[in-house]
Amino acid sequence: MAKDNSGFRINEIADLLPHRYPFLLVDRVTELEPGEYIRGYKNVTMNEPFFQGHFPGEPIMPGVLILESMAQLGILFAKKTAPDELSGKLFVFAGMDGVKFRRPVVPGDRLEMELTLVKRKMTIWKMAGSARIDGQVAVEAVLTAAVQR
Repeated sequence: MAKDNSGFRINEIADLLPHRYPFLLVDRVTELEPGEYIRGYKNVTMNEPFFQGHFPGEPIMPGVLILESMAQLGILFAKKTAPDELSGKLFVFAGMDGVKFRRPVVPGDRLEMELTLVKRKMTIWKMAGSARIDGQVAVEAVLTAAVQR
């Protein structure tokens, strides 16, 4: 498949994902090579609702939401890789392996994510990736998703 360096913005992301505010956690896809990898980002702002309670006076993006951002990017990758097969299908987490949190993500950060396909077998997709801030790894993980029937 051809590499797509043009990426896509929020309107196309919203067309492909069932998530909506405040749970839509990908702002832009910057690069995509279907069947190989995807890159995108989430701008982390002080306006995020989770910062009210995590933690007052010292806001840190919850690790599970960073993983959710990565997973949403993975869904976009899968739907662009196999659009006919996956149209209208729902993806859910099936597993997370090797998760490592390396640094906090705070308001003002741009969470730059990249996922690479590790394996695809029937309805199971496994991707390895990382989320970085200013080139520093914040989170790394291997994510597995399953297509709901």
